[in-house]
Amino acid sequence: MQTCICWKMWQKDYAEYCKTCDRCQKTNKSTGKRLGNMIKIEEPRRPCKTPIFLPCHKDDTAMDTDLLIWNRVVSWTGIFTNIIGDRETKLTSALWTNLHQLFGTKLSFSTAHHPLTHGLAERMIQTLEDMARRICAYGLEFKDCGGFTHDWCTLLPAQEVAYKTSSYSC
Repeated sequence: MQTCICWKMWQKDYAEYCKTCDRCQKTNKSTGKRLGNMIKIEEPRRPCKTPIFLPCHKDDTAMDTDLLIWNRVVSWTGIFTNIIGDRETKLTSALWTNLHQLFGTKLSFSTAHHPLTHGLAERMIQTLEDMARRICAYGLEFKDCGGFTHDWCTLLPAQEVAYKTSSYSC
């Protein structure tokens, strides 16, 4: 919104509107069971902490995950010196162990959803989930009987642009 229209105290007006907006209230963070069959891979790049959002399926193998990261992340950012991840079996597999030895990368394990180990990534994941929930709730594709769409994968590039151009990101 800031890039389109700007006036004095616009942020206050925007926040006040969101508090009274019916759509915003309906799409606030849900505490119920999560919908969809996707997981996200995010890796904030250290020089400017810019995240890269990549969709992948929960049933992807370690090889699928490696290829996704190699083709979409490493080719753009270079080889990592350190990767912080939870104890996901895809990250602890023999394939990943061999790749880390080959490239000299250190794999540090953290506790999932524990902000003290990697607060930046945890906050980014929370923001991405909120964005996906709001976008999918009123999307135009693949609506279910309640009028909601759960195909956030096709909208992920738009979410990445929105996150990267927001005032609180890099």
